[in-house]
Amino acid sequence: MSADSLPAKPHAPSTLVLVACIVLIATTFRPGIVSVGPLLPAIILELGLSHTEAALLTVIPTLLMGLLALPAPWLAHRYGRDRVILAALLVLGCAIALRTFASSAGQLFAATAGVGAGIAIAGTLFSSYVKARAPGRLALFMGIYATAIGMGSTVAAASTGLLEQVLQGWRWASGAWVLPVLLAALAWLLVERRSLGNRPAAGNTPMPSMPWSNATAWLIALFFACNTVVFYALIAWLAPLYSELGESTASAGLILASYTLGFMVANPVFGFLSRSDDRRLPLAASSSIALLGSLAMAVSPNSMPLLIVPIAAFGTGGAFTLAMTLPLDNASTPEEASAWNAFVMLISYVLGAAGPLLVGYLRDSTGNFQSALWMLVGVGAVMLLVTPFMQPYHQRVHRQCNP
Repeated sequence: MSADSLPAKPHAPSTLVLVACIVLIATTFRPGIVSVGPLLPAIILELGLSHTEAALLTVIPTLLMGLLALPAPWLAHRYGRDRVILAALLVLGCAIALRTFASSAGQLFAATAGVGAGIAIAGTLFSSYVKARAPGRLALFMGIYATAIGMGSTVAAASTGLLEQVLQGWRWASGAWVLPVLLAALAWLLVERRSLGNRPAAGNTPMPSMPWSNATAWLIALFFACNTVVFYALIAWLAPLYSELGESTASAGLILASYTLGFMVANPVFGFLSRSDDRRLPLAASSSIALLGSLAMAVSPNSMPLLIVPIAAFGTGGAFTLAMTLPLDNASTPEEASAWNAFVMLISYVLGAAGPLLVGYLRDSTGNFQSALWMLVGVGAVMLLVTPFMQPYHQRVHRQCNP
């Protein structure tokens, strides 16, 4: 076990400092992706992209969030978790800055890959940090973590369109999101300066393996994947959808912000309500709410978007909080939590990356977003159907011991 993965009590941060650290770090995990949505019409116009090609600006980081989750536990084992998180934050900040100066689609996609790489490594390992620092209050602290992610998404969605107008272009509006990343990296240096100075003892203990043969892990990954498909598809295309329906760039950005706001509000609510490790009822409730909102958008997207869009988001946000907690429920140590989390993120984000791409393809093929919205309704139905099978760990063990 690496030295910096232990919740060393003499040097552990206070609860207030821990919460502040979680919030500062987690708020940087989505603006690099979410800020692209309101800017897509301008990017498409300047660089001559098709809607399918433009979808890659969301697909690339989402795909890498899955693929790079695979080596994240090894990197933490070899170099120390907290050091790797710091490096990932620096990669994220540099990539956002470089995207500002991209002069071609290729450069833009390459910088976007850096955004995905930074989020992938930091996001995979940060859950194990929460497990190490607050093992007895996982749902609550994962709710805080997810809320902070939603807060970063909401601020980015609401302000990027306005930044584009004030700064007179999409480039600086996109690049402005490097500032929160630099602040988060500085906070991480201050809060975890002791663990950053420790030498990792990578060779002392074997690394936990990923749960490839565990049926529950696959169910969690499938649930998370469905939620990811819906979330990133809407993050990428909500603003362009409502722009095509006649909204201004700023108004379409506010509708997107209502989605991220609904997502954010749901995180602490479901984190607080899910007090038992049998999370099937809140999982079903959140899935049902997400499905209801998606159905309303598919039937009549113009009817009260500032109501139906947050409803869809509230369900998606609740499902996200619970899905982030499920791997930790099944792990007994922070290292094992990293392995479970890496597995779930690998499967869910690789599959979830298909969401924005499919929506872009259907938009190009049909000339509108209607069929894409119905596709998301189908994905939401699958997510709901999975929930009854998410039996908690202790019940599975009891059933195996007492057939």
